[in-house]
Amino acid sequence: MAGLIDTHAHLDEIEDIEDALGRARQSGLEAVIAVGQDLSSNSKILDLSRRYPGFILPALGLHPWAIGNLTEAQMGKNLDFIKANIGSACAIGEVGLDYDKRVLKGADKERQKAVLRELLKIAVGNNKPVSLHSRYAWKDCLQIVTELAVSVVVFHWYTGFSSTLAELIRSGYYISATPAAEYHEEHRRAVKEAPVDRLLLETDCPVEYGRGQRYRSQPADVVRSLKACAGIKGMDETELGRATTANAREAFGLP
Repeated sequence: MAGLIDTHAHLDEIEDIEDALGRARQSGLEAVIAVGQDLSSNSKILDLSRRYPGFILPALGLHPWAIGNLTEAQMGKNLDFIKANIGSACAIGEVGLDYDKRVLKGADKERQKAVLRELLKIAVGNNKPVSLHSRYAWKDCLQIVTELAVSVVVFHWYTGFSSTLAELIRSGYYISATPAAEYHEEHRRAVKEAPVDRLLLETDCPVEYGRGQRYRSQPADVVRSLKACAGIKGMDETELGRATTANAREAFGLP
């Protein structure tokens, strides 16, 4: 399947990056958007993008999972690094909110919201799209990105309420589908309800997927995302692949 784009991958966590990218090219991928999670991750992502120019596209972020481990001084260093390197990035991401109780133990809702607002201000000030994490926080995420007038937002691996999905679509935002669309009912429902022109593909690799037999994902598995989405929507895979790639190019300002 030629011309696919993995719009959300944690390439800094892939052990054999050369093998993974070789498999991605063989599977027809034309680009991978590599998201960062903290200072170390962002640095690695930038280095990888320099090693594979035009194929790895860096997004710089600060994941809500990382916030609880940072002092205020460390938080400032993370934000300063993103600001200093934003010109090299195609997006801000991965950023967002996570209301899982394990995450809230380290960073409560108000601290997460405060950090997200700072990150979104960087995005708005530099006209960058945002790759957004929103687990159990879909409505609050939508409220904040709307409040700050973020022009392009991708709600990655969306599993939230249909009502919030309808509202974010009306706002002109996107959702992205992972290989979990093969079996995860809430994610499958979101893919079914999202218009084709608001749908992107991703892997979130190296996340493990599968019911029963599990596997550790790579960018090449974006083909599985495509096949699952095509089945849900009753569409030809080639047609849907072209549409989602066009969406990704528009969302992330790619040639």
